[in-house]
Amino acid sequence: MTLSSQTVPPVWPMLAWSGAALFAVVLPVCAVLLLSEACALPAIIALAVMGAGMIAAAASGRFWPGLGAAVGAGLTLLLVAHVVGLSVSIAPFIVVIAVAVASASFAARGALFARSAGPRGWLVALGILAGEGAVVLSAVIDPDLWPDWLLAVLPAQWASMAFEAAIGSTLATAPLTALGGTALATLLVVHLWPRRWTYAIMFSVWLGLSALVYHSPL
Repeated sequence: MTLSSQTVPPVWPMLAWSGAALFAVVLPVCAVLLLSEACALPAIIALAVMGAGMIAAAASGRFWPGLGAAVGAGLTLLLVAHVVGLSVSIAPFIVVIAVAVASASFAARGALFARSAGPRGWLVALGILAGEGAVVLSAVIDPDLWPDWLLAVLPAQWASMAFEAAIGSTLATAPLTALGGTALATLLVVHLWPRRWTYAIMFSVWLGLSALVYHSPL
């Protein structure tokens, strides 16, 4: 899964890893420090994990660096939130499950972007992060802004739901199942690349799990 060095501008690796650090650590930590209450915390953690996992995996061309970066980002933000006094109830086992499953899902997407878009995969990851992030954060500000079916198809929203439950020391079964299922389906596509027919499996799994989330809200 290693990216080819051909056609890669010399500055791109630095930009990719700088982007991962910015969107996974710097901006989320600043956002958490500015929060006066924890209502937006799950969405911030979800987007940090998403950014770290997808960009790091896409930049490196491998799943495992993305997984490690995403887990590190999620646990760091939860620790920061706890230290600054936000009302966060941390049950270690539940938190680790939520962070690990979400991280695997987003790292798998990043690895797929590396396969499908090559050296530009991290730009694809950045664009998807921006799009899903805008929807999820605006939904925090105005819960009635987007229809429920739209939020139910977004993995970033699944992660936000999973972290919202984890902060309250409960497991969100449907969102975690959706994240785990899409991780496995995406890794299947990565493993069998360039066989494009596997995309049909991935999209079918995504739609089916979106329906599960839609009909099983928190």
